[in-house]
Amino acid sequence: QVQLVESGGGLVQAGGSLRLSCAASGRTFNNYAIHWFRQAPGKEREFVAAIPWSGTTTYYADSVKGRFTISKDNAKNTIYLQMNSLKPEDTAIYYCASGNTYPIKRPNFVLYWGQGTQVTVSS
Repeated sequence: QVQLVESGGGLVQAGGSLRLSCAASGRTFNNYAIHWFRQAPGKEREFVAAIPWSGTTTYYADSVKGRFTISKDNAKNTIYLQMNSLKPEDTAIYYCASGNTYPIKRPNFVLYWGQGTQVTVSS
């Protein structure tokens, strides 16, 4: 089992920044890469970014490339999502997720989900 706990969401004005954290635990958590998904009201859950525990190849959705950066701290078992130049359309619940393939860009292939953290960007 893998446990994922997100933190760092909040309300920010357009153009601002937030950093989300995902703390991972469980016996085999580092066998699985960590992904961020998001779900806006009335929309489907979508892939945002991904990073492996070992290795450096990251993936980003086109909509966030150049604005968001995913990183990791292996010593703390934590993944971060630095979000800059935020836009109102980035408003969503952001979920940390993992599974046994990499990258996972469709939510139906995710094995483990965090509880989510709300990000709201005002215009």
